[in-house]
Amino acid sequence: MPVNRVDPPSVHNPSDQITQVVAVDRTRIAHLSGQVAWDAEGRPVGPGDHEAQAAQIARNLDAALAAVGATRDDIIEETVYVVDYTPELLPAIFGPLRAGVSQAPASTLVGVPALFAPEFLLEVQVVAALPGRGSHAEPYRPTTPQ
Repeated sequence: MPVNRVDPPSVHNPSDQITQVVAVDRTRIAHLSGQVAWDAEGRPVGPGDHEAQAAQIARNLDAALAAVGATRDDIIEETVYVVDYTPELLPAIFGPLRAGVSQAPASTLVGVPALFAPEFLLEVQVVAALPGRGSHAEPYRPTTPQ
């Protein structure tokens, strides 16, 4: 799956935590619902703590992407919604989200007044390019968990 990540010199890139342009040739795409910091039973993780919530969201993204044979390195686009955003929160948010990731996706961060429940400070929605599945490959068929 050819993924081209480009930061044109004439477009300012404020951080190595994002890529300005991500182009994917002939591949299948997975769109994930927005992920928040809840555990497998739906209990909030890290109330009041942006970094703890980002770490749980990273774990949730890992599990969701693994279900379709992908990893966070396959994320090509993300939107990060942040309650009570200030620039000082960037390391706390992107540290956990980028831990173990070698390629940054195209990224948008949006400060919001609230999410769907007051316990949650972050929501991350992503699009991933599924690896090894070009336009001539067999269609993806999900596996049933054992």
